[in-house]
Parts: sequence; structure tokens; C-alpha cells
Amino acid sequence: MSIRSRKHHKATQLAALIAAAIPALAVAEEQKGELSLPAISVSDTAQAPSYKASRSANDKMTEDLLDTPKTVQVIKKEMLQEQGASNLMEALRNTPGITMQLGENGNTSAGDTFMMRGFSTQTSTFVDGIRDLGAVSRDVFNLEQVEVVKGAAGSDIGRGASSGYINLVSKLPTLEDSISGTLGYGTADKAAMTADINQTMSQGSALRLNLMRRDGGVDGRDYVENSSYAVAPAVAFGLDGDTRLYVYSQHVRQENVPDGGIPTIGMDGFYNADARLRAGGKVDEDNFYGSTGDYEDVDADMLTVKLEHDLNDVTTVRNTSRIGKTTTDRILTGVNTLSANSSSDPSDWTVSRSRQLTDQENEIAANQTNLSTEFFTFGLRNTLATGVEFMRESQRTESGATALQLIDGVTYAAVALPNANLYDPNAHDVLGKPYKTGVYSDGTTDTAALYAFDTLHLNEQWSVNAGVRFEHYRTDTKGASLVSIASTSASNDYLLTPYDLDSSDDLTSWNTGVVYKPAENGSIYLSYANSLTPPGSGNFALSTSESSDSQPNLDPQETEHVELGTKWDLLDERLNLTAALYRTENTNQVSYDALSDSYQQDGKIRVTGVELGMVGQITNFWQVSAGIASMDTEQLDQVSRSNAGVVTENTGVRWSPDLTATLWTSYTLGDLTLGGGARYVSDQDRLIAKGADSSTTNMPEIPSYWVADAMAAYRLNKNVNLRLNVYNLFDEEYISTLNNSGARMVLGTPRSAMMTTEFSF
Repeated sequence: MSIRSRKHHKATQLAALIAAAIPALAVAEEQKGELSLPAISVSDTAQAPSYKASRSANDKMTEDLLDTPKTVQVIKKEMLQEQGASNLMEALRNTPGITMQLGENGNTSAGDTFMMRGFSTQTSTFVDGIRDLGAVSRDVFNLEQVEVVKGAAGSDIGRGASSGYINLVSKLPTLEDSISGTLGYGTADKAAMTADINQTMSQGSALRLNLMRRDGGVDGRDYVENSSYAVAPAVAFGLDGDTRLYVYSQHVRQENVPDGGIPTIGMDGFYNADARLRAGGKVDEDNFYGSTGDYEDVDADMLTVKLEHDLNDVTTVRNTSRIGKTTTDRILTGVNTLSANSSSDPSDWTVSRSRQLTDQENEIAANQTNLSTEFFTFGLRNTLATGVEFMRESQRTESGATALQLIDGVTYAAVALPNANLYDPNAHDVLGKPYKTGVYSDGTTDTAALYAFDTLHLNEQWSVNAGVRFEHYRTDTKGASLVSIASTSASNDYLLTPYDLDSSDDLTSWNTGVVYKPAENGSIYLSYANSLTPPGSGNFALSTSESSDSQPNLDPQETEHVELGTKWDLLDERLNLTAALYRTENTNQVSYDALSDSYQQDGKIRVTGVELGMVGQITNFWQVSAGIASMDTEQLDQVSRSNAGVVTENTGVRWSPDLTATLWTSYTLGDLTLGGGARYVSDQDRLIAKGADSSTTNMPEIPSYWVADAMAAYRLNKNVNLRLNVYNLFDEEYISTLNNSGARMVLGTPRSAMMTTEFSF
């Protein structure tokens, strides 16, 4: 395996150097004995909680993280609390190789929308091992930790998962009475409250209640607001016995004013055919081009019942059942085309607007049964996890329109969308509400799966890890689309045409890995895994379009992933270091073939990279979490043809930076804790067409940026801790997300702050 780009050589050499040096360090440490550290006087002040986790909460992982042959990062709640993180997107800043997306033109993607290692991953988000769908921004108030698993993971979670998945681990009752919470207030009038109450009852049972309330504006933005509240009750029985029952739910309500972004005019690299606009200045970052009537309402509910029984000291059976429903109702205004209106006076310039209506409902019903055990075969120890899974997932989406249209002979008048003044928009402009045209998509996927994972320990140094998942799925999509009436002269004359499509298949996904332990505290591994992405697997919306990857008759896309890595626990197992080289290739993507004048499954995406990580304690009071990832992404044989017959070949992958890095560290000295961190993202290409002139098309890329944060906390007593977080410490202006056309962006949060009182009893 090689990395073609010369700029990756340093990162590759660094990975090889660390991989070679860590075993020597480990052997030297074993020979030397316990590493001699400066003496630390410990009084009644508690040491800092560790960022490092030893095991995943995922029942399918049979070994400790140190001996698991794949890249797994666990982001614990202690670090998220120090950072003042409130949602999943903020939590994921702690892992390299992940970037955020905005959406197409006026249509902003809502909720948690991100890519990992060159592939879209937002439909690979799980809660306690069960897929969680819905256009919702997930809060972290009810999470013990966030687990990021990288690499093809079809054997772990089934369809999709080309580059990995995110597993959110819920807080559950324990046999320890406790009350904790936070009260915070920050810039942009942001206010936040969380509470975590755990109360034991008789005979090994306990109650736990987590609460959240957040409200306020968005730093650097006028009119944009976020308001949410949530309650997560849980009860557990038999916590001190062999049989344990957990019943828990989570209910989230969000009422937001969504952000459609601002024009990219004036930014470095911006281009417009009109020379006057090309020389125009930036708009104010707080300009709001939407309407006071824009809104986003989200309701998300889930109920889970989990039963565990220990058959003996090494064997446990678990059954988990869940039902969930998420609804999203949103109207959002986006910005589109700039116009100088034949004037050289910037005060006369305008920007057109679009309005998006989204009415979406997601539902899930799932049941998983898992058995984990240990046993010996011919004197060799096995650790096994096996189970079955049944699931039904559905998504219904209705959309709207604003243009003049004739549908089934009925005239729908155009909705008034007056242009906004480019530099002085008015949020009180009267903007019409999009009307529903009858277009909808209603899709369901039923899944039945059987899986098994086993680690065979050949001796103290060598082990073989393997997993397989057999899965049968069926996707049904019903809906209605607008079909143009060719016999009329009106370009807006349509028939509302129903459709009913289905697809089913059997999928087999697997992984295998060999682990070598040169020392007890380290491992070197080589692994291979695959995943399969059948048509319509993301939103259950099958399509008859010849250029779509969601045609029912297509073969699943297949992703193959190979990884060579090493992991080491140093400093008395307080600090974990990791290094991994990988190559991922996704095939069977639809691509236009000029010779046959047809679309065929010839397209590929290839990603090669290296990733380094460090997490844990350098001393009892000094914590660190850091990662750096370098990757080279390319598309192969990816060709498309427009309606006008224009053929385009894409060679790169959008929003996939060559280099990302993240760091967070804190030091506790008595009652005072100081912390801070930084993250770096290199250039992210928007323009990926072969031969395209990047200087003549809006914004060709998101420029690279550094962002630094800082934290200071002071413990008043054993029950109360005061914490100040300052974000974007140096007030760096940077583009956080850019839409696909390059005309619209959301800037990163300017310098802001949050003061929080933490209490615990």
C-alpha cells in the first residue's frame, strides 16, 4: 500500500517511526520497571478523571481496545464536560478525519451531517448499538461516552458503514446515590441547565433521571436561535444479581430558528462573472437573509428495554428492544444568486432567496439478542459474541415548492420571494410559505440478521479475530413524483405520478484480524473488513433514474478496508498511543460509460491514509487527548452526463481534507484546573471535476483553518465547581461549512464564552 501524494510522506514516516519506537519503549519500560516520575504530594484533592477508556461498551467487541484490530476512539463524558460540549457535532471535534456539511443551494442539511474518512456517515449513528435516524441535532446530556469506530464495519452494524460508525452510549442507573448538574450562561444570551439524578431503591434497583434545557442565540448571528429541552428517565432492577432489567427512554423537543447561511462574496477565492460583484466586499457575518417566519420543530422519542442474564462468570445473554420516532417540521430560507442590478453602487445589489419546506418522520422498531462467552477449543481460549437482530426502519418525507406550477390541471401560484438587499437584508420581508405539491417518499426497510465475532488466542502473543454477519433485507418505497407533460408547451405542467418500488437481497459482511503482542502493554495488528451498501440504504428512497445509485436492480456497493496498526498503553497503562495505516476502496458506484452511452456500476472511491492518536494521563493531574489524520482521497471512473449532454468526470472527493488534527489537554493543580486545545483542518475541495477552472466558479474550496479554545475551572468546595470556557480564543474568521455550489456558507463561531456552575452531591 502506498500514499501517492508527496505531501503525505512526512505523516507516513512519522507513523512508521512511532510504530517502530513504541515497542522499544515498552520493552525498555518492562526491563526498567515502573517508570520513575516526579513525586506528587496528594492530599484530599481528588485527581483528575481519566480521558482513557479500556473497553468499548459495544457487546460485539470481544477484547479490550488495546487488542482490538481496528481504530476505535472513545470520547468520555468527563472530557466533554470540561469542553462545555453540548451536542454530538461538538463532541466529534475530538477525533480527526471528520468534517461537517451544509447542503445543496438553498436546501440546508439539518441535524448531524458529517463525513468520515471521505464517506458520508450521518446515517451510521447508533444509540447503544441500534441505528438512530432522523434530521436531529443530538445532545450529549444523556451520554456516558461517544464511541467512534473507523473503517468498513458491515459485520458490526450491517448495511452502509463504508468508513465506520458512531455509537452513543446512554447513561443508565447504578447502585450509587448521586445528584449532579450544571447551570450555565454565555454570550449570545445562551442559557443551559442539565441535571443527573441517580437514586437507589430496595433489592438492587435504582432510578435515574437526566434533564436538559438550553435556550439562546447563536454567536455572530442575528435572529438565529436554538431552544431545546429533554427528559430521560430510567429504572433498573437486579443490579446486584445475575439478572438485570433496564427500562429507559429519552424525549427531546427542539424549537429553533434555522440558519440559511450568508453569501460567500468577498471571501478569498470567490469568483463571479460580473466584475462588480467579483470586486465586492464581504457581507456582515451576522446578516440574516431569512424570515422571522422561519422555524424548525423537532420531536424525538425512544423507549428501550434491555434484559441481561449471567449464565455463569463468563457467559451473559442480553436482549434489547427499542421503539423510536422522530419528526421534523422545518421552513428555511437560503441565499442563491447575486445581482448587481446594473449598478456600481453596492447598496443596490441584491441576492435571490429560496425557501425549503421539510416534513419528515422516522420510525424504528428493533430487537437484538446477544450472547457473550469464553470457552476453550483444543486448549485455546476463545472469546465469543454472537446474536440475532430484527429491525424495521421507515422514513416518510414530504416536500414543498414555491414556483408557479400546473399539477394535474390545478394551478399553484408562485410564492412571493423578494430578493434581499445584499448588504442590508430585512428579516421582516414578507416571504410566502412553500406549498405541498403532493410529492412524497415513504420508504421502509425490514432487516433480519445473524452475526458472530470470535477471538482465538493462539498463545500469549498471538491471537486471531474474526467476525461475520449474514443479513436479509427488503426495502419498499412508495411515493409520488412530478412528471413533465411533454404534449403541452408549458414548461411547468406536470402530472403527479405515483410509484411503488422494492428491493431485497442477502448480504454477507465480514472482518478478520491478526494481533501480535510483543509486550503485555502493546499490540501490532493487521486487519481486513468489508461492508455492503444496497440501493436506498440511506433513506429507503429507491429510484428509477438511470444515474442514481438507488435503482432497485443494482448490485450493492462494496467497501473493502485493510489496516495495519499498533496500540500501546504506557505510563502504568495511563496513556494510550495508537498509529494506523489504512486503505479503503468503495466499488460498484454508478458511472456514465461514453462507449455504450449508458450508466454502469464502474465508479470507485479510494481513500488511503495514516492516523495517530494519544489519550490518557501523563500524570495523575495532567490529561491529554490528541489525534492527527492524513488522507488521500480520489474518485476513479466517476463520470456523469447532464440533460444537455455535457459529460463530467470527478476525480476528487468533496469535503475531504488532506490533514486534520485535534488536541485537548488539561492540568489540575489543587482546586484549579486549566485546559485548552486546538484543531486544524486543511483545505477542503468543493470543485472536484477534472479540468475545471477553479478560479471561475464561486468558492472552489474551504480554506484551511486553526481554531483554539481555552478553559479554566475552580472548585469552591467538594460540591461546587466553577468553569469558564472561551471558544475561538483568537477570534479566527473561517468557513465552517460551504454548500455544494459554493455560493453560500456558514462561518465558524467567533470568539465566545460560557460560564458554568457544576454541582454534585
